[in-house]
Amino acid sequence: MSSEPGNIIESFAPPKGDEELEKGFATITVEQPKLLDELAKQLVTLMLAIPGLFATILKLTSGDAAVLPLHPFVIWAFVCWFVALILSLASLMPRKWKVNRQIVRREEPAVKGQSLSIEEFFLKSALYKRWVLIAASIFCFIGISLAGFSIFQ
Repeated sequence: MSSEPGNIIESFAPPKGDEELEKGFATITVEQPKLLDELAKQLVTLMLAIPGLFATILKLTSGDAAVLPLHPFVIWAFVCWFVALILSLASLMPRKWKVNRQIVRREEPAVKGQSLSIEEFFLKSALYKRWVLIAASIFCFIGISLAGFSIFQ
C-alpha cells in the first residue's frame, strides 16, 4: 500500500430544510388524487343540482305557465350535463394500474407496457383524474350555456 493520500471527498448531511421540502413534495404527490376526488364529488353534486336549479329558475321567471318547448338547446344541455356527470363519476372509480411496488421512483418514466414506480402511480392517477374532470367541467359549462340560450329562444 502506498502512503500517498487518495482523493477524499467530503460529505455533509443534507440540510433540515431539504428534508422538509422532500417530505412536502412526497405528501403533495400522494394527496393529489385525494384532492381531485373531492373535486369530483363536488362536481357530481353540482351535476345533480343544476337541472333542478334550471327548472326552478324557469318556474320562477315564467310563473304557472312555465313550459319550455323541447328546443334542441334544452336537449343538448341535458346531454352535456349527463356526460359531465358520467365523467365525474368515472374519475371517482378506481382504475387498475400496473405498479412495481419495489421501485419507489425512477429517473426515466416508464415506457408503455412497463410497470410504474410508486411515485409515477400517484402522478399518473392525478393526471388521469385531472383530464377527466377538466372534460367534465367543460361539458358542465357548455350545458349551462345551452340552457341559458334556450331560455332566450
